[in-house]
Amino acid sequence: MPSDARARAHDIPPDVLAVLALPDPVVISEDQRRGALCVWDKTPLTLATAIDLAELDSPIGRWWPRSCPACLADRAHRGLLEHAPGCGDCRKQPGPGEPTVCETARVLYRLVKETRR
Repeated sequence: MPSDARARAHDIPPDVLAVLALPDPVVISEDQRRGALCVWDKTPLTLATAIDLAELDSPIGRWWPRSCPACLADRAHRGLLEHAPGCGDCRKQPGPGEPTVCETARVLYRLVKETRR
């Protein structure tokens, strides 16, 4: 993944994080909560491979979920497929040259495109 894509991937709005379905920080390992392992599949992460998702508060304290590119691409793709059918903005047909009106779908699509191998 290009370094500029990695730098942008962490700018994920809260509503998109909700679609990605982060795991409950209570049930994952400390290494996953601090970002040393992928929050979904426990892949060891390095500075070159980790994608910062957010810095979040939870009942057990602050945590820093990070993902490997493969898991983020998969989660964003699944999230887009689940989100779009029920979203009125996604179902609208934009006119020629008009941008997509659903910000959630736009961010999910960008995440798929930037993290897919």
